[in-house]
Amino acid sequence: MKVLIIEDDDLLVHNLKRFLRKEGFAVDIASSKEDGLTQTEVNEYDCVILDINLPDGSGFDLLRDVRAKKDKTPVIIVTARGQVEDRIKGLNRGADDYVSKPVDSHELTARIRAVIRRNTNSVLPVITIGNLVVKPAQQFASVKNHTLNLTAKEFAVLEYLAQYSGQAITRTMLMEHIWGSDFETFSNVIDVYIRNLRRKLEKYSNQNLIKTIRGKGYILGKNET
Repeated sequence: MKVLIIEDDDLLVHNLKRFLRKEGFAVDIASSKEDGLTQTEVNEYDCVILDINLPDGSGFDLLRDVRAKKDKTPVIIVTARGQVEDRIKGLNRGADDYVSKPVDSHELTARIRAVIRRNTNSVLPVITIGNLVVKPAQQFASVKNHTLNLTAKEFAVLEYLAQYSGQAITRTMLMEHIWGSDFETFSNVIDVYIRNLRRKLEKYSNQNLIKTIRGKGYILGKNET
């Protein structure tokens, strides 16, 4: 899952980015209203974390502009302004949730996953592909009732492939969605994660669940046995 943090507090951004990446999220950063709006226009995100007090304008105005473009990406407002009036204003402008500072990283992560689940065009509560079961909300995956021991990033790759089961997912799509703007284009890290996932899946299945399509990418197929 890919998240955009629009926030000018460097320390908060650093801490949130580090925590969310450990949880398997790809994270992009914008430190101003203009940069945040531009990134929402050129990239697709599963959730936006939005501060209200930005150096070049109000997060409320950014949210209004995003919604005016019919962009339904879930938005969580994170701000020190915790008055009821501000909460109402944010929700009326299209925010999906509101979290006051100081931010608890675990709570924010839970809220991110909750708003993504509520977004009808996003992750399904449970994804079943043959004998493979993926539960994004619980960060859980199993094959033939055997729980897979996956790292956060391995789960993120598997979840993304599962969302688009039967479709070719290119390396670029994986790069942008799982690693975001921090990804090194020529790194072999995708090959490493795919290899690790295959090894863990094949421990409980004799099927090649993740197939490589030469020149196109990867397809997560059904396990027929």
